[in-house]
Amino acid sequence: MSNILIIKHGSLGDIAQVSGAIQDIYDNHINDRIYILTTKPYLELLKKNPFIHEVIVDKRLSKFNLIYLYSLMRNLKKLKLKKVYDLQNSSRTTFYKKILFPSSNYNVWSSSITTLSFGEKKEDFDMKPVLNRFDYQLKTSGLKTNHTLKPDFSWSCTDIEEIKKKYDLENYIVLFPFCSPHLNKKKWPYFNELINLLNNKYKSKYKIVIAPGPSEIKDAKDIDAICVLNKEKSLNLPELSSLIKDSLFVVANDTGPAHIAAHLNKRGITLFGEHISASRQSIETEKFKAIQVSNLMNLTPNKVLEYINLD
Repeated sequence: MSNILIIKHGSLGDIAQVSGAIQDIYDNHINDRIYILTTKPYLELLKKNPFIHEVIVDKRLSKFNLIYLYSLMRNLKKLKLKKVYDLQNSSRTTFYKKILFPSSNYNVWSSSITTLSFGEKKEDFDMKPVLNRFDYQLKTSGLKTNHTLKPDFSWSCTDIEEIKKKYDLENYIVLFPFCSPHLNKKKWPYFNELINLLNNKYKSKYKIVIAPGPSEIKDAKDIDAICVLNKEKSLNLPELSSLIKDSLFVVANDTGPAHIAAHLNKRGITLFGEHISASRQSIETEKFKAIQVSNLMNLTPNKVLEYINLD
């Protein structure tokens, strides 16, 4: 048995997207032990992943914090890793490679850089859809891929029957009207108007819920929907996944929950402005679609409603 390391620091949407790649790595290393290096917010979530044996937390402290860097590198070297799959592909993880395996190629350290075709630049490669990049990286590294292009995030779910019972949730639509404060360009401003249209169209047949993150609970009071919490706190990630899984439809900004919905095979839509191409995000599936516009301010609630059909 050999030790294999996967690196994926985040974000939430990335963790959902990489589920298929992790499964393919596991399937190709069935007799090996799979470790993943990630960040603290995803520690408990990734412990649930059946294709990972052990989770290691990277605090991602400054590269100039030599004490921390030495400790992390020493612990990784102790594993005597046979191969590393760098699915983060960041400047930080490239720095880690220079320390751990400075002269290795994709046979030891698989990354977008080590698997680039001759003459191709990483900036150009990074413009391709993210799941296609993972698939190319793993195939070039000698793996057979069956799941990378179709991630299944169902492993993340847990039992939320008590939560659903509290809010009397059976048939419901879940909305995600928030986004990170520094990414307001991703925020569509007309969710309340959409809620009114939905209630009028379906005669309040379906409940409309939101599930705010810890920093969004205060703002959730401004949304005319049922705010789903667990003991007055935000749902944890497995609970959030389960709320999405059991819903009838999802409408979201371009955020982590949208990727969760897509890779739980849910019906829904995500709203994209000009900040990034929806195709590059690899978020669309047979059931989950993207609406791409040049300016989210000009995307009307009636236009969004056209994409929602629950009858």
